[in-house]
Amino acid sequence: MADYYPYRIATRRGDLTLIWRPGEGDAPDELAVDDLGRLLAFHDLKTLQEHCDRNGWELAWEGEGTLDLGVVRRWVEHPDLGPVPAELLLDAWNFFEDLSHSLKAGPPLPSQGSIHDSAHEKIFGGEALEPTAGVGAWTDEETAAVRELLRAGLDRWEQAMHGSGTG
Repeated sequence: MADYYPYRIATRRGDLTLIWRPGEGDAPDELAVDDLGRLLAFHDLKTLQEHCDRNGWELAWEGEGTLDLGVVRRWVEHPDLGPVPAELLLDAWNFFEDLSHSLKAGPPLPSQGSIHDSAHEKIFGGEALEPTAGVGAWTDEETAAVRELLRAGLDRWEQAMHGSGTG
């Protein structure tokens, strides 16, 4: 049986915990959805644990972190307010890809091409947002492509929350 991991998301309306599951083999990672294809989101850990117990899912609690989508939204909508950690943007990017794979309804993320590949490679160096990083810094085109992708991911998240199976 595959492990299930609690995945905490900080939002403007408070924290929610989702259930994340790594893909097996070449399958993409995914977030748990209900029988109607709605994202499962929990306001408290007791309800989350009860849901997992009813479904025979074992939660792996180690390494639980929080993804702050408010900070990501601020960077996307107001880039002049200052930098954010590159790791946070990478986590959001990966989360939105998992979200898009998990939800069958709704628009997909924008197609990703070579500009995204280049930006993705640079973000692992941790200096993608630093203008002094030279060739390791994102170009204006890469920054715009990542903003567009994250903006679409934030929109997809909002749509998912309006139709979520929240516990």
